[in-house]
Amino acid sequence: MIPPLEIQMRFADIDKMGHVNNAVYLNYFEAARMHFLVHLLGESWDWNKEGIILLKNEVEYLKPVLLEHKPVVNVGVEKIGNKSFALNYRLEVEGVTYCTGVSLLVAYNYMEQKAQSIPGVMREKLQTFKEEQ
Repeated sequence: MIPPLEIQMRFADIDKMGHVNNAVYLNYFEAARMHFLVHLLGESWDWNKEGIILLKNEVEYLKPVLLEHKPVVNVGVEKIGNKSFALNYRLEVEGVTYCTGVSLLVAYNYMEQKAQSIPGVMREKLQTFKEEQ
């Protein structure tokens, strides 16, 4: 089990309406994604050779997050393809879902500058996590 990421709210995250600006949620999801992947693959993973690149994000805003909230983001594995996989996000405040999202990620070799099949170890760990969630 990978623990959810606790978000450190910043005053700059809040817009004139008094809630987290819609664009900031993608920053939260990015931080949660990296938190998830480091826990899943370890800190010594070679991201240049066996990396990922973001293809698409989707966000559904359900309730406004306010400065006084203490949100957490849970990450799950939605699907696994040959070269891509999707992660889903659930931003919660005190157990209530305020926002959900999905990212489509492509396995990418930055040294060769091209997409590649999901590396075997990454695929195995994603699949194991997906089955256990």
